[in-house]
Amino acid sequence: MSNSNGKDQGFINDDDLKAMLKGSNLQKIKSSSWMKPRFYKLLEDCRTVWYDSQKFLKSARTQIFSIDDIQELRPGHQSEGMQKFAMEIPAARCFTIVFKGRKKNLDLIASDAKEAKHWIDGLNKLKKRDSKMNKRERLDQSDSIMTKDGFMCYLMSPAADIFNQDHNKVHHDMSKPLNQYYISSSHNTYLTKDQLEGPSSVEAYISALNKGCRCVELDCWDGRDGEPVIYHGYTLTSKILFKDVIQAVKQYAFKTSPYPVILSLENHCSIEQQVVMAQHMKSILGDMLLTKTIDGKVPANFPSPQQLMGKILVKGKRLNRLEAAQEADSNDEVSDEDEAAEQDSANEQKEVKKSGKIKLAKELSDMVIYCKSVHFNGFEDAVENQVFYEMSSFVENKFNKLVQETAKPFIELNTRQLSRIYPAGLRTDSSNYNPIDMWNAGCQIVALNFQTPGQEMDVNQGKFLDNGFAGYNLKPKFLREKSGFDPKNIQKGSWLSKKKLHVMVISAQQLPKSNRMKLKSVVDPLVVVEVFGVGEDSDLKETEHVSNNGFSPMWNTTFQFDINIPELTLVRFVVQDYDMSSKNDFIGQFTLPFTSLKLGYRHIHLLSESGDPLPSASLFVHIMIE
Repeated sequence: MSNSNGKDQGFINDDDLKAMLKGSNLQKIKSSSWMKPRFYKLLEDCRTVWYDSQKFLKSARTQIFSIDDIQELRPGHQSEGMQKFAMEIPAARCFTIVFKGRKKNLDLIASDAKEAKHWIDGLNKLKKRDSKMNKRERLDQSDSIMTKDGFMCYLMSPAADIFNQDHNKVHHDMSKPLNQYYISSSHNTYLTKDQLEGPSSVEAYISALNKGCRCVELDCWDGRDGEPVIYHGYTLTSKILFKDVIQAVKQYAFKTSPYPVILSLENHCSIEQQVVMAQHMKSILGDMLLTKTIDGKVPANFPSPQQLMGKILVKGKRLNRLEAAQEADSNDEVSDEDEAAEQDSANEQKEVKKSGKIKLAKELSDMVIYCKSVHFNGFEDAVENQVFYEMSSFVENKFNKLVQETAKPFIELNTRQLSRIYPAGLRTDSSNYNPIDMWNAGCQIVALNFQTPGQEMDVNQGKFLDNGFAGYNLKPKFLREKSGFDPKNIQKGSWLSKKKLHVMVISAQQLPKSNRMKLKSVVDPLVVVEVFGVGEDSDLKETEHVSNNGFSPMWNTTFQFDINIPELTLVRFVVQDYDMSSKNDFIGQFTLPFTSLKLGYRHIHLLSESGDPLPSASLFVHIMIE
């Protein structure tokens, strides 16, 4: 039972609850040298804890957590962090909040044992209370506690976010064959800037993996002292050691997602250094590296992401098929046609064709299991002569030519095999293409330059925001089987599910300056709403600009969009600073799948150009679908 303020009658005089409602200065500990004070307070809803963070990029919604988020409370030194960094502090002052899912533990130190006990006992009481409440009782409680502060907190919380919080966890069926998923993929992963003179960096691999990328590219060449290096051949880009990249992959491959990582090898090395590559992968990656089929038998189809969890796959050339005997092959060469399929420049193709053949080390060849690179000789040839684990790469221009009239043959190819698309060699500035058309044709590995921010990367990250940021999204059923679907001519079919999307752009809050060089400038914000999908669904609409108001501009402008195929549609909200004489400046954006939209009044927490949260910057909108 609740009183008029929404607090449970049984808790009104509870000392633990009173202490938490008043708030406490607790020490948050991360390492032996990182221990900082934070003010923690139980909000009046008695279901949410708020804390004050000094971190510049901390958004409002990450400064709260719900009682529902808590898995357990551990008093004393019962966490790995406490045992490493706080053993000298009395156990009675220490406690750890263990969260559900992949959220990191929160190790806290109170000023005295009494304060620690208030938090441990109080949170446990609230957890016990919530576990006994049914859904109706929770809603009744929420209705009764909407003080002004509580309501504002709710509006900025994940519960009022435009993105469906159920999609923050893996909710797709992960037991289907690998080729039935879109796979978050990077092109020339080693580069941090342009393709001609930019630096190569191990950090670029770490960044891509942390952004959910599941397929990274390694452009391998002979290096000094017998050590293979990675760089963009025939350019002035800097070089990094192959073994350093493999070490980084081992460390960061599964921090963001537990699902398989694919190493896409572009192999330009001599036989000797190919053997070194194989040795490094085997010794560094160990059991992570997939070196044989799942059951040790010749497969009839791909394994699933679920079966491959925690595994690293190699994509590259192979001397023979899996069906062939695993004995040493007398032929240690692959054709120039196969290798040329992977090249980005005419210079590289000329180098290949001088010899006619590429030498391939058996040690490296044998590591290629489910992703064997082959040359594409046409859709008919693929049907008649290729097995499921053989795959081709297509430069974006070639893809566009192949789907110019119809995408049906490409879609059918992707129901059997994997395909990879990569940017044209002329994109020396590391710019990107829009991946939508490739996804609409069922292409799984659509590789983008992760180092280059912009609309294309926003769309990519918005796509993979769904399914717990796992880097694997199950394709719609009509792209997983021969259905007759063609994005060039949608006509009638099971894929059609016509909707009308109504978006009311109401207001924005605390927008940052778009140009920090102009210290006295005030933004003139406008909002662009973009829809990406099949041709008929793609659209763009924008509000008028509001002069000199980045703090709380209001528009109250309504847009309507016609959607034919919701499963292939993404929506992007962009805030720009209006400029009469030049291109509008970017302020922030948020992109998400149409199927992840939540209806009603919602907040959109904006991201920066690089995809990081903008502190406190948000849009307030109303969403309706009919």
